[in-house]
Parts: sequence; structure tokens; C-alpha cells
Amino acid sequence: MTADFPFETVIFDLDGTLVDTAPDLTHALNHVLVQEGRSPVALEDVRHMVGYGARALIRNGLEKTGAPGSDEDIERLLEDYLNYYARHMAEDSRLFDGAGPVLAALKERDVRLGICTNKMERMTFPLLAALDIMHFFDAVLGGDSLAVRKPNPAHLTATIERAGGIPDRTLFVGDSEADVAAARAANVPVIAVSFGYSALKAEDLGADLVIHAFDDFWAAAEELAAQA
Repeated sequence: MTADFPFETVIFDLDGTLVDTAPDLTHALNHVLVQEGRSPVALEDVRHMVGYGARALIRNGLEKTGAPGSDEDIERLLEDYLNYYARHMAEDSRLFDGAGPVLAALKERDVRLGICTNKMERMTFPLLAALDIMHFFDAVLGGDSLAVRKPNPAHLTATIERAGGIPDRTLFVGDSEADVAAARAANVPVIAVSFGYSALKAEDLGADLVIHAFDDFWAAAEELAAQA
């Protein structure tokens, strides 16, 4: 443990946890939907479609706007979606309020930091660079970094290992069923944020604690450590 923080390592999910990426994800999704002759989807709908990667987002968008797409349809649209998103990924995406100060304060306390996201590496690293937060992290694993991804716990445990940590001294922060399931299976305490992209209420995800703003992070971490 560090001198004034009860965990040696903190791993974060990315979309819907640290960064509000939904506006740019919506633009990219609507780009391919309109190309297919579909209607665009609303930002608030997309907020509940994110968390399982680009293919799932496209699949959900097609289902929302008419007949569901086949696997072939999704693969056909995927590259166009990714290319559009790569060009526009940081136009409207921003860190959630308070996330930056939390990252900086954890780093000052010599806490190891990591990102475990189902977002592809080719989208994750440029986004972190555009937001100027890459320097905070000791490890970043995307949805294609391994042969598995969340909710598989190996995605989370590999991120912890690459950050130089061990699971029983790690805290995970996420916003989705996949995040909580991975943490539970890895036996890692998990905080869910209520401002994320889950279709379920944060209180129904099964996390150890729920926070409604990053201002609540410190007290939640202390409470979890006291429960251990």
C-alpha cells in the first residue's frame, strides 16, 4: 500500500468511466447507419450501447434502426466505422468531471495505474494521446490486446500484471456488466460509476460500491479497504 492510499494499483475502464466518448461514437455510428439508408440514432441511445466493442455497437445500431444486420453486414461496416472514428475520435470526447485530478493525485501517490478497455488498441492509444493522459498509465490493454477481453477476467488480471501490481492489492473502476463480471471473477474489488454507459442502473450491476462523481472516489476507496 502507499502511504496515504489503501491500494497499490487502480485499473480503470475507459469509455463511460474515465472519458465521455459517446458523442464521437455516436457520430461514427450514425455515419455508417446513414450510409446504409438507416435513420441516425440519438446520443442517449448510444450511451446504453457501448461497452462490448465496435462490432457490438454496430450490431446494436442496426437493431435499433430496423432489421438486424448479419455478421457479414457488420464486418463490412466495421472498417468504415473505424476509419471515420479514427479521424474524429477526440472532437467532442472529454474526461468526465474530476477524472483528471484523480489520475494526477493517484500518480503523485505512486499508485500504479492501468486501463482495461474493450476498445481496440488502434482507437485507444490515439485517444489517450489526444486527451494528453497517456503518461498517467503504467499499462493499457485494449479489446484486441489479448485473445480474450472483458468480461473474461484474464483481460483484467493481465492489465494488473503489466502495470506491476497484484490482484489482491488492486481496485477496478468501471461502468458496465462486463467490468463488474471481470472484477468479480478476478476477485478484485470494483467500483461502478453511475454516469457511465450501462443499460442497467449502476446499483444493479453488482459492484462493491457505486459513485456518482469522481469527488466520491477517495471515500469509496477507503470504505472498500476497510471492508477487506
